[in-house]
Amino acid sequence: MNNGLLAGRPPRGPLTLMIRVYRYILPEVRAELKRWRRMAEGIPDPELRKQALDSMNTKQFHCEGGGVYAAANLEQRHVLIPLIVALQTISDYLDNLCDRSTSLDADDFRLLHQSMLDAVTPGAQLSNYYALRSEQEDGGYLQALVLQCRQSIAQLPAYSQVQQHVRDLVQLYADLQVHKHISQTRREKALQAWWEQHCEEYPQLKWNEFAAATGSTLGMFMLFLAATDSSLDARQAASIRESYFPSICGLHILLDYLIDQAEDRMGGDLNFCSYYKDQQMLNERMGRMVESARTAADRLPFGYFHRMIVEGLVALYLSDPKVKDQHDVMRTAKRLMKGSPWTRFFFWLNSSWIRKAM
Repeated sequence: MNNGLLAGRPPRGPLTLMIRVYRYILPEVRAELKRWRRMAEGIPDPELRKQALDSMNTKQFHCEGGGVYAAANLEQRHVLIPLIVALQTISDYLDNLCDRSTSLDADDFRLLHQSMLDAVTPGAQLSNYYALRSEQEDGGYLQALVLQCRQSIAQLPAYSQVQQHVRDLVQLYADLQVHKHISQTRREKALQAWWEQHCEEYPQLKWNEFAAATGSTLGMFMLFLAATDSSLDARQAASIRESYFPSICGLHILLDYLIDQAEDRMGGDLNFCSYYKDQQMLNERMGRMVESARTAADRLPFGYFHRMIVEGLVALYLSDPKVKDQHDVMRTAKRLMKGSPWTRFFFWLNSSWIRKAM
C-alpha cells in the first residue's frame, strides 16, 4: 500500500494535515522543547546557556515545521518527534554558536558540527565538541541531544537503508555552516571553492542555490519518516534523497533568505538571494525552484503529501509580516503563489489563523 516511502496513513488534504498538526504534532513538539529547555537552563557556562536558550526561543518554529513529517505516520510519532526535535535543536544551537561566535575558527565550527554527524551515526564515538573554543561546560547538553537522536534512530526499522543518505546531507549541512561562518573576507571564496567540488553533480543550479539547499534539514526528516517502514529498500531511499535534494531543500532555504533580505542588508549578513544580478533573475530562478520542487514532490509515491509540504513552505514564508515592508519581495510572492489553490489556502490559513495563534 505505501510503496516503502510513507508508512502509516498520510493526510490526504490540507485540512486533515492541519488537524493532525494542531491535535498531535504541535503539543508533542512543544513538550519535547520544554524538556530540552529545562536542561539548557542548567548549562553552567553562561554563553553556552544563553545560545542554547536563545536558539529554542527564537527558532521554535523550525522544530514545529519539521514535526509535520510525523503527521504522515502518527503511529510512529513517539519515535519521529523526539528525533526531529533533537536533531533540529542541535542544528539551531550550533548555528547560534557559530553565528554569534567568540571564534572565527573553521576547525572549531567543524568540530561542533561533528556532533550532528555523530547523532545520525549509531556507534560513533562521542567527542568533546567544544575542545577548540573557550566555552566548555554545557552540563552534558549537546551530548544528551546526540544520544536522544541515536536512541530514536535505533527504533527505525529501515534506518540502514537511509543512513548514508542522511549522513551525506548532514555532511553538506556541516560544510555550509563552516564556510559561511568564517570571516566575511574569506567566506564567499570558500563557498565558491566548495561549489567547484559539486557543480558537475548539479548543473541545473547556481552556486548560491546549491549552498542554500545544503542548509535545509527537510531531506533528513523525510528520510527518518521513510525509515519507519520496514519494507523500504535502497532504490526507494535514493529516490527520496534525489527528490528532496536539491529541489525541495533549495526552495526551503531560498524562501527563508528571500524574506530576510532587508534584515540581512542592515546587518551585513550573508544572503544567498543577493547574488542574483537583478530582481528579474531572482524572480526567474525562484520560479524555477518552485516548479522544480513541485515536480519532485509529485513524482514521489503519496505525492500529495509532499506537494502539501512544498505549497505550505511557499505560503508559510510569503505570509510572514516581513514581506509587507519589502515591495520587491511582495511582487515575487505574488508570482510564486500564482496558479496554486493549495498555496493560497495555506497562505490564508497562515495569515488569518496560525500566525495570530503563535
